[in-house]
Amino acid sequence: MRNLPGFSRFLPIAALFHGQTINATSLARDAGVARTTVLGYLDILEQTYLAFRVSAYEAKRRVRERKHPKLYWIDPGLVRTIKRQLGPVTQEEAGPLLEGWIAVLLRAYAHVRELYDEIYVWAPAESKQTEVDFLLERQGAFLALEVKASPKMHSSALRGLRAIAPLPKLQRRILVYQGVETNLRTDDGIEIWNVATLLENLAADTLW
Repeated sequence: MRNLPGFSRFLPIAALFHGQTINATSLARDAGVARTTVLGYLDILEQTYLAFRVSAYEAKRRVRERKHPKLYWIDPGLVRTIKRQLGPVTQEEAGPLLEGWIAVLLRAYAHVRELYDEIYVWAPAESKQTEVDFLLERQGAFLALEVKASPKMHSSALRGLRAIAPLPKLQRRILVYQGVETNLRTDDGIEIWNVATLLENLAADTLW
């Protein structure tokens, strides 16, 4: 590491982007280093298995998807330690931490169960407020998975899953939240699970 002070400034800023779309240019500006240096730092995090990036899905369609990937650290505790947030988890943190934990689970099951061939974030360029956290692709078919930390279901949480409905070969749309009720289904076919149901389906290899 030739620039340890720069890397030290970069780490807590990168931790703030856990579960968020990352832009290397803005990240470099905040860390006070060159963009090429930030790209190298991100590569280091991935090569040392501390973090990984999920690319944005790009379809050959009229709709143009945003190109920036999302960044996930491999452990929620590591994220909070780097940010020096050691107290109770705040409501603001809960969403990215839960989403990141599920991202790690999906990645693990991809290795041991071949859960998917590719994983993406789906985010159409024309709507900054609309996205789907995880779009899994296996043998040309797709599964959309949205994660919410809320213990209650709100119709606004379904926005991304409804927007992605026209995607060809989309087999399933699932919303995972932290409530009690599960195995619900909206009129337009979106399945609503709690976290325990997701874990059961991953363990039983019945997500698809």
